[in-house]
Order: sequence, then structure tokens, then C-alpha cells
Amino acid sequence: MKKIHAQHTGRHSLRHALMALTLTATTAATAQVGAPFIHDPSTIMECEGKYYTFGTGGGGLISPDGWTWNSGAQRPGGGAAPDAIKIGDRYLIAYSATGGGLGGGHAGRVLTMWNKTLDPQSPDFKFTDAIEVASSITDEDCDAIDAGLMLDPTTGRLWLVYGTYFGYIRLVELDPKTGERVKGNKAVNVAIDCEAGALMYRDGWYYLLGTHGTCCDGVNSTYNIVVGRSRKVTGPYLDNVGRDMLKGGGKMVIGGRGRTFGAGHFGRFIECEGVEKMSFHWEADLDQGGRSVLAIHPLTWKDGWPVGADQFKPGTYEIESERRGYSLELVVDFVRAQGGMRMFGFGGGNQQPPQPVASQSLADVVETWPAGDVRIRMADYMARPHQRWTITPAPDGSGYLGGPYYKITIAGTDRALTATADAEVIATPTFTGAPEQLWRIDMCTDGTYRIMPKSVPGHSEPLALVSAGDCTPALAPFDFKSDNSKWNFRDRSDK
Repeated sequence: MKKIHAQHTGRHSLRHALMALTLTATTAATAQVGAPFIHDPSTIMECEGKYYTFGTGGGGLISPDGWTWNSGAQRPGGGAAPDAIKIGDRYLIAYSATGGGLGGGHAGRVLTMWNKTLDPQSPDFKFTDAIEVASSITDEDCDAIDAGLMLDPTTGRLWLVYGTYFGYIRLVELDPKTGERVKGNKAVNVAIDCEAGALMYRDGWYYLLGTHGTCCDGVNSTYNIVVGRSRKVTGPYLDNVGRDMLKGGGKMVIGGRGRTFGAGHFGRFIECEGVEKMSFHWEADLDQGGRSVLAIHPLTWKDGWPVGADQFKPGTYEIESERRGYSLELVVDFVRAQGGMRMFGFGGGNQQPPQPVASQSLADVVETWPAGDVRIRMADYMARPHQRWTITPAPDGSGYLGGPYYKITIAGTDRALTATADAEVIATPTFTGAPEQLWRIDMCTDGTYRIMPKSVPGHSEPLALVSAGDCTPALAPFDFKSDNSKWNFRDRSDK
């Protein structure tokens, strides 16, 4: 314990300074598209059509769509590292007052409070008085900070984890009706050598996630998110090779990526069966001046373990159905590529060395295509121009939780994939930015993708791109249990 304390003393003095900066940063009402500034974000909550997350310092962020974020979320109490959960028709917030080395000490408190709504403009917006549910003294082997909430879907019991590197991560039970600590409940030690604990349940397993490494040092922060699992909420939590998190175990969920560093403070958001997102912060995003920003990535699962996946990257792709492996293409006349039949290599004579054959280009075929709308089908991929799709963020900057809407066009053209009132897909001659031409691309929990238009003319329910047959694409409700609803993207930028 003393060794851990010595390693992380500087880390928490930085955290104290960061808290003061966060208080200032969250007051500026500036739109932050895709990468909003926040530190220690709570699990994202949806309330009355908007998304909310709270951070260290008392403020937070609001988004109308999950992509464009603005400051404005409110919670009293200040402090650090809140979490949020919806229970029934109310929202419970847990946060920490001091602790974690803030202000130079480790004495702290975890408090909870309720609200009917998270919208500060609503007449129902009023937080209840805060209730203390955990505390720590200066020389205790656990800091009362970094709250994480979970309502057990199997029992209805409410649990709170808290703690930092200065000792243990502890688990206590709360009353889901009052937010108070269950009388007589004793804290259980569940992990060490991490902080910012979070709990979740899936398929008979309880998962404990913690943030490992150092924070609050910008691009030099080594924060990363690790996980262990148990059949019981009280543990023991073991990682994929059997190490106990009480002995420093933990399987990596996500670490630094490219120009972003220091992944910390995990939150889980389930959109529907088969589509999940994870929220956290990057300690430093080089493209955002090295600031700490909210991150939302796909949450996938492999062999029973959560994996933080990469966000979808714009590019040129083959769009391939999981059903059979056939790919989306324009219904146009087949134009034979140059090359034709070649000798098999038998016989003698002065044979010339083989010469490369050029790939079929757009210029070779585009004049044969119809000028108007073109139907879409699926077929085996042959690297032809009518099978290559360029995917870029929509120019209007609109989006959904964790991503922008995308424009999908045949590579080298403005022929846009478009949903029709007949629940079919066509390629129109031009992209206009209409809702039926805007597409969301969500990675599913198994690594495949769900593709959905922003809206379908004449249809109020959300519809996804599906394989109605081996060769027939259509639009229908998303069904994660069916391969008809799943797609893959193969990078064809150089082919």
C-alpha cells in the first residue's frame, strides 16, 4: 500500500489542479462536436430525448443527438468523478466530496441524490438533499472517491463501488428506493491497483472494470481500462488468466489509440440487443489541444470479455452481407474487364514474360450506367467500380450517439445510397443530404455492423439494411439474432 501511495502522490495533486480547471471549462457554452471536453465522465444517461453526462467539478454536458455536445448539465455538490443511473422514473447521482488525494488528503465522502429529470430547464428539475453512503479517513486503506453504480438486473439490488490507488476498491449495497446505504451492510474489498470502478452484468457474469495507470498528466498519462469477472457480485473478480483483481489482476479493455491517450472512467450504454457503446474519457486528445475529452466507442464482446473497439473510419469499402458474403452493388450491365482468357502455360515457343493487367476503372464503365436512379442488389465481389462505396461523414455535421451520420456513394461519383418509401434501397444520381440519404453505422457486439438510414420516407419506426435474400437488400427492423441484419466493411481504398 505504501508503495502504491508513493507512486501516485504526484498523480493526485495533478488531479486536484485539473478539478479546478474543469470547473472553469464546463462554464463555456460552446458546441463540441464528437470530442467534448470533460474529465471523469459519468455513465451517459438518456432523458427526454437528450443525452447527459456529468464530470469532475460539478458541471456536465448535454447533447440532443449523442454527437454534438454542449456544456449545461447541472448537479450540485461539486466534488469529483460522479456516476448516474436511472431507477424507475428517477435518476440517481453518486459523487465524491474530496478524497483521492484532492486537497492533499484522503479523507472523503461518497454521496447520492435523486432527480426526476436531468433537464435543468424542466419545472421538475430539483435534486434531493445529498445522503452520505461511504466515507474514508486520512489514513484509511481506501479512498471514498470515484463512485460506480449498478442495479442488478437479476435481483433488483443496487450496488456501489468506490476507491482509488490509495488502497482498495470497495463494494457496498444501497437501497434502490432511497439511495441510502443498506443498514448493517459492510464494505467488501474487490480490487486493488486501480480506480474509477464500474460494474455491469451480462450472461450470468458480474464484471468489475477499473482504471489502471496514471492520470492527469496529459499526453504522458498511462490510464487504461481493465476488467475481471465473477459469478457473484461480491467477487472474487478474476481476469482471463485467473488473476484476482485483489492481487492486481485485470484484462485490458481499452488503452491509448493513435493520437488519444489515457482511457479512463468506463460507462456502458445499451442501445438494443446486440448494439452497445462504452463511454469514457481520453486524458489527452492531440487533435483537441491535448485536452481531456469524452469518448464513445463501440463495446464488443469476445469469448465472454468486453472489448473496446475502434470507431468506424471513413474510406472506400466493399459492403458485405454476413448472410452469405455477397456485396452491395449497382444493378448495371456487366462490362467485361480487359484481359480475357489467357494461355495456361502449356507448350513451348518464345513466351513473353506476363504483364500486369489493369483493374477495371470507373471511366471504363460509367458511360454505360443509367442516368437516373439505379436499383441495388448483392453479388459476389469482383473489385468492380459498381461495387465500391465511399463513406464519409455527412457535410451537415449531424450525428447519433458516438458517431456522425454518413454519406455513402459509389466511389468517384455522387451516386448516393438512398432509402425509399417501399423499404428498399437505390442509388440516386446525386447526394442532397435528405434524411433517407444519411446513414448511421453501429458496430454490433460481435464485431459486425448495423446500417440504418436516419429515416425512411413514410415509416415512423427505425429500419435497418437487411438481406431479404441472398441477392436482395431491403429495409426492415434490426434483428441481432439474424445474420440478415449484419454487415461487414472490407477496405477497398486501393483496389
